[in-house]
Amino acid sequence: MTSKELVKIAYDALDEKKGINITVIDISEISIIADYFIIAGGNNENQVKALANNVEEKLYQAEVTPSHIEGYNHANWILMDFNDIIIHVFNEEDRLFYDLERIWRDGKKVNIFDL
Repeated sequence: MTSKELVKIAYDALDEKKGINITVIDISEISIIADYFIIAGGNNENQVKALANNVEEKLYQAEVTPSHIEGYNHANWILMDFNDIIIHVFNEEDRLFYDLERIWRDGKKVNIFDL
């Protein structure tokens, strides 16, 4: 499965659970850690966990498992590493504080419909 296909599945999973301001950044030309970052927000701890759970479930159905997940217990920032894509699910306060979109601004923002 290509990284673009993984991004589509993850994006749809986040959208299905009403993720806030879902952003996809192509970092393949500026970093070796992954091809894409997906950043999404949730309104509260329960929604952040629901977003992460849905992503994990949908990718598992596609026979893809994460190499690492961290931050689930506190649910302020859940990082899900699927090797070619890395998914960041934040509560909105922490998302504004860490501002990954600014840090990774050299990457290319991707319109999901272009994938």
